[in-house]
Amino acid sequence: MTTLSHAPTSTRPVPNPKRSLITRLNMGTGIIVGAIFCWGTYYAMRAGRDMTDTHNVNKVLLSSMLMWSFGFLVGIGALIGPFRWLIGKDLTAEEQLYLAGDGQGIKRYFKYCTDHKVVGIQYLVGVMTMLGVGGTMAMMIRTNLATPGSHLVTPNVYNSLVGLHGITMIIAMIIVATGPFGNYIMPIMIGARDMAFPRLNALSWWVLFTAIPVLCSAWFLGGIPTGWTAYAPLSDQAGPGMNAFLATIIIFALSTAVAGMNITTTVIAMRAKGMKWNRVPIFVVGATISVALAIPAFPTFMLAMIQTGMDRTIATGFYDANVGGSGWLYANLFWIMGHPEVYVILIPGVAALMEIAPVFVRKPLFSYNAAIAGFAGIAGLSVLVWAHHMYMSGWMPSLNGPFMITTEFISVPTGLLFLVLVGTLWRGRPWMKLPMLSVYAFLWNFLIGGVTGVYLSDVPADNYLHGSMFVTAHFHYTLMGAAFTGAMAGLVYWFPKMTGRMLNERAGYIAFWLIQIGFNVLFLGMFMAGAQGQPRRVADYAFVYEHSNMISTAGAYTVGIGMITLLWAVVHSWRNGKIAPMNPWGAKTLEWTVPYPVPLENFDVEPIITSDPYGYGKAAN
Repeated sequence: MTTLSHAPTSTRPVPNPKRSLITRLNMGTGIIVGAIFCWGTYYAMRAGRDMTDTHNVNKVLLSSMLMWSFGFLVGIGALIGPFRWLIGKDLTAEEQLYLAGDGQGIKRYFKYCTDHKVVGIQYLVGVMTMLGVGGTMAMMIRTNLATPGSHLVTPNVYNSLVGLHGITMIIAMIIVATGPFGNYIMPIMIGARDMAFPRLNALSWWVLFTAIPVLCSAWFLGGIPTGWTAYAPLSDQAGPGMNAFLATIIIFALSTAVAGMNITTTVIAMRAKGMKWNRVPIFVVGATISVALAIPAFPTFMLAMIQTGMDRTIATGFYDANVGGSGWLYANLFWIMGHPEVYVILIPGVAALMEIAPVFVRKPLFSYNAAIAGFAGIAGLSVLVWAHHMYMSGWMPSLNGPFMITTEFISVPTGLLFLVLVGTLWRGRPWMKLPMLSVYAFLWNFLIGGVTGVYLSDVPADNYLHGSMFVTAHFHYTLMGAAFTGAMAGLVYWFPKMTGRMLNERAGYIAFWLIQIGFNVLFLGMFMAGAQGQPRRVADYAFVYEHSNMISTAGAYTVGIGMITLLWAVVHSWRNGKIAPMNPWGAKTLEWTVPYPVPLENFDVEPIITSDPYGYGKAAN
């Protein structure tokens, strides 16, 4: 049982900072300074260079994009704290309180703010924006594929749509749960007053923010022809838009490294008194394992991009076979990140559903230890399966068998996660509110994603299905059908705590069913097309695939309507929704013990944990 001690928190000073530079900086000044750094670098570097040389063009563009990011951070004030520390004049208590946004209202969401709750909301709005942009590109792709020969866009534009849609959605899905809920909810769940490193926490968001306009600039630089995987040597030879892709990945990798370090340290070092490891909420465990997996995995993608950038700017030839390079080097670096990344996305969403299921079934989580073993097993095995993406490449055929075994073996810890959720539901009487529906949707969607993955893990079957629409449908069932479903459940579940209002229930139900029905129609149609042999990433196709593509496009429009309905529900409820009670779901975790708005330091009295958070049906201590 969770109790609160009566030891008061430290007395906070009244915010009264001097009219120093730190009070004048915000997102607007960041954009101005970033633009100055960007254009200044652009004009300085192109002076005296032969701009007919593609290496010089790439050097100028890539440097300008990275300097935009650095300049923005200077302009928003992200580097003031470290600079003041270096000169021996660290921020005063009043200035630190100002940075935390105390008493600043809505303005604090447009500043470099160290309050983890503000950062959580910034991530939430950012994720919704990226999903909207990526979803719009998906609708353009599906419209182009509605009928053979439609030619809504040119093949070059189509290729860029596929690549930019892919990387936009991948970035959004990586942070869809750990960004908003890992920042806003997780510290309160463990009884912490803040994140371990508040300035780095704010930095992680604003570094990510700077990557968004960089990625968007690819549209004005000719797009990217490579798909989101950006395989070399094609990426070495691509036009100037490829520089935007490289800079985006480098910036994003830095953001995830900072965020992952912060979340891990917070969970390890800042849990409330009495919160032993066997009393930590399962969402916290899942989020921590997810970011711990990302910390070693994502730098390999960053390294691949740095080497691609060096090939493009100073002709190093890492991936150029003419000078001893190898495209397989890139493929290995990419997929060493690319398959753990699937579980970096998946684990937090599943953990959110495991957090929700006991609340609405009013039963303890079935085998908490099995859930942790499942997460740990998936994380461990995920770094041993990357080459199943390379079966057909010709790289090391002798390793196909071992990688096939490790890939199929990962179904064992995945099965444990199914067992935990099904065991929690067994003989229960679920309270069928909107978050609970997502638990059932996950079980259905991830079952399909998992079973179809078994086919792709088998070398003979992959020989036929590789590079087809079947693969596209499979990973969408895993990422959107499972991870996004968990994130959507988390949004509805924690919406009252993050906004103080209840999500519009009717609109939420309509959105849920439109999204889930449309999703299944969309990707079951893709399974049909892939089984028939339709390749992916093509702008046109033969008439034999017409019916399956019409089905998929109808499903896509249904999903689109559902997403617009969900967006309306979120915006309308945030502004005009019913005021939420303190604990609308009757949950037992710590975030529901604090009022809304949550105090700056989260708890007026220090929490003391005396039992696990899933003691439903047990007498109170």
